[in-house]
Order: sequence, then structure tokens, then C-alpha cells
Amino acid sequence: MKQLGWDDRFADAYARYDRIDTRPGRVMRVDRGVCTVLTESGSDRASLGGGVLAQGASDPVHLPCVGDWVVVRDWPDRRTTLEAVLPRRTAIVRRTADKDSTGQVLAANLDVAAVVEPLDSGPDFGRIERLLALAWDSGARPLVVLTKADVTAHAEAVADQVREVAPNVEVLTVSADTGQGLDTLRPYVAPGRTLALMGRSGAGKSSLVNALAGATVMMTQSVRRVDGKGRHTTTYRALVPMPNGGAVIDTPGLRGVGLLDGSVGLQEAFADVDELAMDCRFADCTHSTEPGCAVQAALDDGELTARRWASWLRLRKELEHESKRRAVRLREEERAVRNRYKGR
Repeated sequence: MKQLGWDDRFADAYARYDRIDTRPGRVMRVDRGVCTVLTESGSDRASLGGGVLAQGASDPVHLPCVGDWVVVRDWPDRRTTLEAVLPRRTAIVRRTADKDSTGQVLAANLDVAAVVEPLDSGPDFGRIERLLALAWDSGARPLVVLTKADVTAHAEAVADQVREVAPNVEVLTVSADTGQGLDTLRPYVAPGRTLALMGRSGAGKSSLVNALAGATVMMTQSVRRVDGKGRHTTTYRALVPMPNGGAVIDTPGLRGVGLLDGSVGLQEAFADVDELAMDCRFADCTHSTEPGCAVQAALDDGELTARRWASWLRLRKELEHESKRRAVRLREEERAVRNRYKGR
């Protein structure tokens, strides 16, 4: 289990559940309330226990997801249930599309959150910035992996452009077909470490998993010639153990990623903008009409591009909107609790 990231922190959290009929394990896949869990004795299919279901009903974030370390219980009638989710070290959480502004955990207990972007159709800088904000907010180490480096003669030149919108983040160029750059990526999947891959369909995530594993463990499909977009080959999140230790989490193609509470992630993803803002004359500068605004000066002289500034404004506005929605939902929940007590 240590090869998959089991450590003293998880062992301490598991101690309170340790019984003759329980075992720790790591979630490899979730299918409609049934989890595939890898334990010392192999993989098991475990249904959700009552306590886990109750917690998930109050907040879906508490439901088990790929990468979670969990407690499974064996019953005399040969049933196996998942009884508890151990506290997560890190987690990628995106906003769901519902009106309640709740979160969905895409992957848990990852060490590196890699934004995967293909070079064959040209990188989408806005998507990279959005996913990097999500990656920074997860608590894991962000990384950018530019795939299909074999299809262009200018891979490093494009990588330099991406580095300009990914401050303090390593940018790698790789090819799953030729093996180019894979040696620079392998250290991120060392024994005990977990690498999660995020990106759009057709970015080459599943091909990358196969190349790292040295075998076909995830199905792949070619992208459409008409628009360069990929088909959704991976329709579920999966944790794939690597032959030499460590694991890779492959996620379905993300068409859209809503930020839930990514103020820290936004600040890190736009560290260059944040540094500029610190040089403004006024601490409460809105970066619009104030004199001595370092951000506007950077826009005027080209140090900061209009595209990147617009991206920052768009993501900040989105976070502010979600913060207000979440505050409304919490007030409604508190009011409902008070009304229940009054009725007793």
C-alpha cells in the first residue's frame, strides 16, 4: 500500500476504524454508488455504507471519489461496504452546474495536478489558466504537460509561450507515441506519489497513461479531423497503479470547469498580475482609472497582455459570483435548521 501513497497520516486516521472485519484501501473507480477499492488483498467492489450515504446527502463533497483512502468492511454474508472516507490531503474540486453552487471532487490525495494540453491544435491559454487555478487550489503541485510534441517542429517555442501564462509552474513537452519527454515526467509518478491528469477530450491523457504504464490500460480514440476535438473515450475517473509504484488518475475530458472557491488558486495562477498589483499607488486600486496603477501601466507597455488581463477579470468575477451564491445557500440552510428547532 505504501507504493500507492499510504503513509503514517492515513494510518493514524484509520486507527479508530481498525477492527478484525475492516481493511484500508484506495478508491480506483466509482460507479453509481459502488466503488472499486484496491486493498492489500486485491481489488474489491464495495457498496456505500449508511454513514457515508448520510454524509453525502448533506454535502456531495463527502462522497468517496477516485484517489480516496477509505475503510472497507467485510460482512458474514460476503458483502463488502465502504464505511468511511479518510481525511484527504489534497483534492481537485470543481463547481457543479446546479443552482446551489456545490462542489464535485474530481480526484483526491494527489501529489501533482497536471494540466494536459495538446500541441496539434495549438494550446488554449484561457483553458490552461482556468485549470491551473483549479490545480493550485487543490493543494497539489501544479504541472503543465504539452502532449503530441511529435506533430510540431516548434514544441519548445510553444512551451515558452505557455510558460508566460503559467508562472512558477514547470511546463513539459511529451509524446506518448515516440516517448519524447516521458523521462522528465516519470519522476512525478514515483513510488508513493500520485499524478492526476486534467484536460479536454482528445488532449492525449489516456495515451499518456498507457505510455507511462508500458501497456494499454486505458482505451484511446483519434481526434476528429474536422475540428481537432476528441471523442470522450474515458467516461469515468480511474486510478491506475504504475508497475514500478505510484499511480496516475485519468479523468474524462473536461468541457467546462467551474471554479468553486479558488481565490488562492487564482492568486497563484496569476502570480504575475498579483505582483503588479502590489506596486499600485493605492492599496485598494481597482486597476481601472486610478493614477499610479501598475497594472494599467503594464497593459500600456505590453508587459501584461490584454488577453491575460481579461482572463483574470473573468475568473475573478466568476469567483465573486459563486461566493455570493454560496453565502445565500448557507444562510438558507441555517434558517432551515433554526425553523426545525422552533417546530419541536
